Amino acid sequence: MFGLSPDIWRPIILTLELASLTTAILLIVATPVAWWLARSRSWWAQIVAAVVALPLVLPPTVLGFYLLVMLGPDGPGGAIAALWGARTLAFSFAGLVIGSVLYSLPFVVQPIRNAFAAMGDRPMEAAATLRASPWRAFWCVAVPLARPGFLTGAILGFAHTVGEFGVVLMIGGNIPGVTKVLSVAIFDFVETSRWPEAHALAAGMVVFSFVVILAMSFVEKRMGRLAP
Repeated sequence: MFGLSPDIWRPIILTLELASLTTAILLIVATPVAWWLARSRSWWAQIVAAVVALPLVLPPTVLGFYLLVMLGPDGPGGAIAALWGARTLAFSFAGLVIGSVLYSLPFVVQPIRNAFAAMGDRPMEAAATLRASPWRAFWCVAVPLARPGFLTGAILGFAHTVGEFGVVLMIGGNIPGVTKVLSVAIFDFVETSRWPEAHALAAGMVVFSFVVILAMSFVEKRMGRLAP
């Protein structure tokens, strides 16, 4: 298409699969973490919040290096991979998912945590007076009220996973159809002087980034309307 190699679509599809799966896992993992961080008064909450936020300040290669050690044959990842006869979780799609979840975790936890904190205690107290169980109050009151935070977290988590480079290159390498995601493909196309493919993918990322920023603006505008 337009003189481009057919293999340009493989990293696009792989990246979308990785970002979708990572975002789904992040929403499941981030929800209880964000709820606890928003409600807890324990000093442990600050330590956990700092650990969750580490990927924001750690160089991606540093996080990628330690993930490579953990997922490699001599780390816990090797023991897990041995359960189905493999030697390592590194340089595999499963390894990319694990790395992406850890690397994008703060981008999902923080918006959801802020949304939970912004609603205050009154909605949960009102639910308690109506004899709603904590579990029911959480799903029927807290989660709907924090919906903008969930939407923001999902957008940021998906977008951050699509654009990550250092971590995925460290733990996944450049295996076509397995770990060669968009960012790695752009780097590879530039290295091999395949400029049309590099331009096409880079331009697509620019458009994608613009759409993400626009979506975030709409979410923030809606949050402003819903704010008391």
